[in-house]
Amino acid sequence: MNVPIRPLGAGEIEDVVRLSLLAWAPVFRSFEQVLGSRIYSLIYPDWRASQRAAVERLCGDSEGNSVWVAEVDGTVAGFIVCSMNDAEKLGEVELLAVHPAYQNQGIGTQLNEFALAQMKARGMTLAVAATGAIRGIHRRGKRMRKLDIRACRLFATTRH
Repeated sequence: MNVPIRPLGAGEIEDVVRLSLLAWAPVFRSFEQVLGSRIYSLIYPDWRASQRAAVERLCGDSEGNSVWVAEVDGTVAGFIVCSMNDAEKLGEVELLAVHPAYQNQGIGTQLNEFALAQMKARGMTLAVAATGAIRGIHRRGKRMRKLDIRACRLFATTRH
């Protein structure tokens, strides 16, 4: 599925927050399974509140971050938040989420590729992205590795 990607619009932060909470629920469930309920509740007493705050903070910081959304039939289906440090020529994916109804359709990959192109266009020579360890990422790991290798090559050719 090829989707249009555009900057986050005014008034869309709440849509992105809701999408993020839906997309990240399985991640936090897996954290609880791995850590056990007792330790999990100490580390993440209210993951929804902290996730909401993080998304609002990152999406609201237009000076330090760029936020793009993928749109399907007029609905925000996914988003990516990137920071770019011009002095260090470092671009970083801060947050990425795709609504569960649109996962495993290539939207996350398209968002990553788009962000990578934006970083290159702005002169970044190094890109950093971290992902959570959930089944969906492992299943799609081959595609992500290809993207990572392409990113390394892209920036390796321009870094001196």
